[in-house]
Amino acid sequence: MPQRAPLLTKTGWTAFLLALILVCAVAPILNLAVPADSAFHMGDYAVALTARIMCYAIAALAMDLIWGYTGILSLGHGLFFALGGYVMGMYLMRQIGRDGHYRSELPDFMVFLDWKALPWHWTFSDSFLATCLLIVAVPGVVAFVFGYFAFRSRIKGVYFSIITQALTYAAMLLFFRNETGFGGNNGFTDFKRILGVALQTPQMRMTLFVITGLTLLAFFLLARWLVSAKFGRVLQAIRDAESRVMFSGYNPVGFKLAVWTLSAVMCGVAGALYVPQVGIINPGEMSPANSIEIAVWTAVGGRGTLVGPIAGAFVVNGAKSWLTVSAPEFWLYFLGGLFIVVTLFLPDGIAGLARRVWKRRSA
Repeated sequence: MPQRAPLLTKTGWTAFLLALILVCAVAPILNLAVPADSAFHMGDYAVALTARIMCYAIAALAMDLIWGYTGILSLGHGLFFALGGYVMGMYLMRQIGRDGHYRSELPDFMVFLDWKALPWHWTFSDSFLATCLLIVAVPGVVAFVFGYFAFRSRIKGVYFSIITQALTYAAMLLFFRNETGFGGNNGFTDFKRILGVALQTPQMRMTLFVITGLTLLAFFLLARWLVSAKFGRVLQAIRDAESRVMFSGYNPVGFKLAVWTLSAVMCGVAGALYVPQVGIINPGEMSPANSIEIAVWTAVGGRGTLVGPIAGAFVVNGAKSWLTVSAPEFWLYFLGGLFIVVTLFLPDGIAGLARRVWKRRSA
């Protein structure tokens, strides 16, 4: 029986612990303890931007499990990200209470539409525990049901990608409708508190930042454990030659369904962490373009590496944050050009380039 490889190398554990210290100690100290006029102060904008990118990095990590290791390109992961965000948004809307514009227990958009009571799917929205369970359950159930029929029907390749894109587009159109009870095209916004604590305080912003960073690191370890186990080797075999896996006595449907559902749950958790930090969730998050961007982050960082997609999310979104301010008209050209360059000249992405440079230096 082959010996299982270590979860991380010595260098990997060093980098992991360094990231843990940066998230849990360095960033909070620089933001909360260092004076605002100091050159070492980490401003609120930097905290919010980094936390948002960490949410994107979780989505990219989820995409790497399904695309990089299993060979299934999903163009619908934005749907799962948004579903988790909407579940959290419903809880945050209930937390507003009578502090809204109309001083009603109902959310403002429901009062505006002359609704008299909450719809049935808002039943557990005032419970934080139920919200946490639904953040996992809603994307997971949607992904499981869709994946069960898709994988059993042996839909794969570009056909699967197109269907997932159609799924998220259909959901976006559904959520745009006012009668669904999700706020229509405006979605949910004007959040005020979570667990009774104001969202806009520096301490709460940093708390959400730390939770997001720890979630990213925990999902990274989980993904690393999965891909280094027998389960991960089967996934890679499915990616490389699914028919041979079937001839070897394995049923690929169960493996694909499991990793597909897990990937959707990870995206849902990322969306739930994203919403209280940006202060809004609307159907635009289900746009097919958002799902394509998740694939771009993964490709730029390097598929099948886990670390690469995280780096890709930081590089692409960091560039987006800078370019959309300094030269907004060039951002889409830059994104398209970056994807072409990576596809033609860096098929292994940033992670592959870094690996080659490291090997040359070692040699």
